[in-house]
Amino acid sequence: MVRVLCALFLQTALLVAVPIPSHAQNWPQRSVKFIVPLGPGSGVDIGARLFAEKLALRWNQAVVVENRPGGDSMVAINAFLSGDDHTLLFSPSAAFTAHPFQHEKLPYNYADIAPIARVSNTLVAVAVPSSLSASSLRDLVALGQSQAGKLNWAGVTGALDFTVDAFLRDAGADIRKVPYRDSVQAVNDLAEGRLQLYAAALAIVRAQVEAGRVKLLAITNGERAPTYPDVPTAAEAGYAALAFDGLVGVFGHRNMPADLRARISADIQNVGSDPAINSRLAATGQLVRPSSPEEFAASIDKQKATVTAAAARLGLKAAQ
Repeated sequence: MVRVLCALFLQTALLVAVPIPSHAQNWPQRSVKFIVPLGPGSGVDIGARLFAEKLALRWNQAVVVENRPGGDSMVAINAFLSGDDHTLLFSPSAAFTAHPFQHEKLPYNYADIAPIARVSNTLVAVAVPSSLSASSLRDLVALGQSQAGKLNWAGVTGALDFTVDAFLRDAGADIRKVPYRDSVQAVNDLAEGRLQLYAAALAIVRAQVEAGRVKLLAITNGERAPTYPDVPTAAEAGYAALAFDGLVGVFGHRNMPADLRARISADIQNVGSDPAINSRLAATGQLVRPSSPEEFAASIDKQKATVTAAAARLGLKAAQ
């Protein structure tokens, strides 16, 4: 009897010890595709290609980066959603957090997009011409109040645009928005003094800053830019309403198993510890900050709350 019980116990222990095949263990079974909503050469594109190269070695499968710019990122989002679990979205979360306030109807459901891992934080800078008599956000606000309607700022449709617009209104700074579709043209006009304010990715304005034609007043992120340690964050400057973190990460479909999301996230975090990737992305104005699916989702929820609050102050309603 004792021998029988021991045999049964041994069999049970072996069954428990043998791992059960899961989606995470069997994936990927073929090449993986990263859909990027921005064109080649952008900071996000560079990040996608750096991570794709390293992840391909870990996954023993090719990781292909496919650029699908246009349509306010909807081209890329729809291309991603029409794929399977080997098609992932490598994108800024700001590509879609403002969509409900920009469009009456959306061609996709955000609930179908599942955060897998944050990859980096894009540093966002508040910049003015070097010729402008403002050395801080407080100075800029004072100019907007004293020279009502005489100053201009570059507005690029999206989440950051809403945040800046709401900040200026709350501060009582009457600075007129000039819509731009081309960020390069906006930076050139800023350097020439035709614009007095532009909030954009640090990488976009850095060349003009180094040329001495543009100066930085603040960084909207929660932490300072390592390359400009003397430039305060917007919150440190006394304007928490202007706080905005540029989040870039990887997304999957909502029906992706939790263990697979966790496995991909762990691999991204491992790759993100590579000093070579950190230094390369730092040159594009990005801070490598890999995270778990849960942490990434929480960061996006925080950004959505910021955008929603800004939209509400601007009188904008979300699409139904």
